[in-house]
Amino acid sequence: MKKTRLAAAFASAFAAFSSPAHADDPFMPRVTIDASRISQLGIADSASEGIVTQRQLEARTTYRPGELLEATPGLIVSQHSGEGKANQFYLRGFNLDHGTDLRTTVDDMPVNQRSHAHGQGWTDLNFVIPELATTLSYKKGPYSASTGDFGSAGATDLTYANRLTSGIANLSVGQNGYGRGLIADSLAAGGGNLLYALETMHNDGPFTQGDNYRKVNGVLRYSEGYANNGFHISAMAYRAKWNSTDQIPQRAVDNGTLGRFDAVDPTDGGGAHRYSLSGAWQRTTDEATTRVSAYAIANRLELFSNFTYYLDDPVNGDQFAQPDRRVTTGFDASHAWHTHTDTTTSTTTLGVTAQNDNIHNGLYNTKARQVTATTRQDHIVETSAALWLENQTRWNPWLRSVAGVRADRYRFDVASDRAENSGKANDTLVSPSGSLIFGPWRKTEFYVNAGQGFHSNDARGTVISVDPKTNEAVDRVTPLARSRGMDLGVRTEIIPGLQTSLSLFRLDFDSELVFVGDAGTTEAGRPSRRRGIEFSNYYKPVKWLSLDADLAYARGRYKDSDPAGDHIPGAVEGVAQFAATFTPEGPWSGAIRARWFGPRPLVEDNSVRSAASMTLNGRVAYQFGRRTHLELEAFNLTNRRDAAITYYYASQLKGETAQADDYHFHPLESRSVRLSLTHNF
Repeated sequence: MKKTRLAAAFASAFAAFSSPAHADDPFMPRVTIDASRISQLGIADSASEGIVTQRQLEARTTYRPGELLEATPGLIVSQHSGEGKANQFYLRGFNLDHGTDLRTTVDDMPVNQRSHAHGQGWTDLNFVIPELATTLSYKKGPYSASTGDFGSAGATDLTYANRLTSGIANLSVGQNGYGRGLIADSLAAGGGNLLYALETMHNDGPFTQGDNYRKVNGVLRYSEGYANNGFHISAMAYRAKWNSTDQIPQRAVDNGTLGRFDAVDPTDGGGAHRYSLSGAWQRTTDEATTRVSAYAIANRLELFSNFTYYLDDPVNGDQFAQPDRRVTTGFDASHAWHTHTDTTTSTTTLGVTAQNDNIHNGLYNTKARQVTATTRQDHIVETSAALWLENQTRWNPWLRSVAGVRADRYRFDVASDRAENSGKANDTLVSPSGSLIFGPWRKTEFYVNAGQGFHSNDARGTVISVDPKTNEAVDRVTPLARSRGMDLGVRTEIIPGLQTSLSLFRLDFDSELVFVGDAGTTEAGRPSRRRGIEFSNYYKPVKWLSLDADLAYARGRYKDSDPAGDHIPGAVEGVAQFAATFTPEGPWSGAIRARWFGPRPLVEDNSVRSAASMTLNGRVAYQFGRRTHLELEAFNLTNRRDAAITYYYASQLKGETAQADDYHFHPLESRSVRLSLTHNF
């Protein structure tokens, strides 16, 4: 009876284009699908928007939690340091560094960290517990008034369950010192449910000096009702420490000085914690939907890195520290009015959001994690508020429209250790967007999208006057960098069992403004343009087999003229993923996935390029009765000696008499396996 009422509630929400269509109800994938993708016909506003279900996420073989986001077609998640560090992201021709221009949220909480010590938009997903994720929703391009900061290339949202259908006890072991334990369950409490989860993990990786990555992770959530009519309050806690094997120079590997898994500075590494308290409440009727969420997050990072070795300091080395501690608070609220006539249905949503970051960070020279000199230290208060309005209307059976506008106001207050780099700044930006959706005709829809977006820049760059290292005068940066995007797309299900989407896109930035965390300064980049194509396919020819094929290509160029060249270093060009998931009758199941990460320009004139890399991962599982299963995961099955990430810059090793421009790479992890035993209780 509960499932019938829930399915009816979601059907009504889909018809009205209201937010419950994307609500975080843990039962949604179990009620509406059977291990298949949710059909987006009549729901999605673009060809590059979608929802990944819980069963699809469970079928993925992921080396680290952040790789769950690779379920987004065209998105690559990489790593160039120790396991505790935030991932590197690539999408739509962007090297997104650690999260700039990819907005990421978990249960409505922002994961991107503004004005971060190591990089703008720092996105650390190591606190995510995959077993709790019920859906991954994704959008690409600046076409939604609700998205805002960091969402120009894309936006992803992971949703946690309010209640588990059964308890989970998991124990995993693997090569390279890997071990993981998890226990999670939900219990009836009061008028609702109390969910808990506790995870511990250790991993060394294949490195000569193991990562010794140790983390403890926990979730406690109380909820009542459902996501479209109910509330939840959640507490999360995550702590970790690790060693880092950062990228190493190719010349040292070629001459035998270093092995592929060696480190130049064995004292690199760090520690982090994240504590959060959040809640969300939603009420839905036939006429309206109201949603309110709020959060408080305490983050802390201790990070020690050395990318140039002995270039700047031949005696002590070039290791530096970038500590960052902050408290982030904020809320999101929206109210949607649903109207119906004989020929049209319409939803108009008014939303307001606010966020405040109280930040203490710095940049220090260190040796073996001991401070030897201070480059800068800052106290930053960054506050933003936004008001947005969006209308979604179905005019007739074959035409829908979406029109929105968003106004953002930012205030930056920086108290630096140098008075000339202290000050206040503010900025306001209005971002309109619009979409037309035609169809469906014979299970096919066509999309036209256009919009403007932005990303905020590091607060320190908005008030800076003097380079903290060289004492030279520097220019301040624009607080908010404007983006402009366009998409043309088509989505079809005309072939039974096959879901296909094709998208052509263009995305312009007025300036690729980047905070250079290693130097403590902000540099204004040149205006840029990216054009590309994305082709995504999901095919379920029979009940026990599903096939994925996602391909993307982008061309990124600077728009102005410069003798240095017009290529954007690190801009991803071609990516592809192919996968097969097997779920036959009986105890056996499995999956295999290939990921290709194409070559990229590493300098502006394209004279130096990275090599492509490819990984092949797989899993096989055996079910013992209804409650217990054993799973074997394998990573890099072909044991390729590729690079997970590659840079090109100048460095100097100990004993070298001069600096050298060289490739610097972080190796792809060697072949390894993990065995996992899970019991549901």
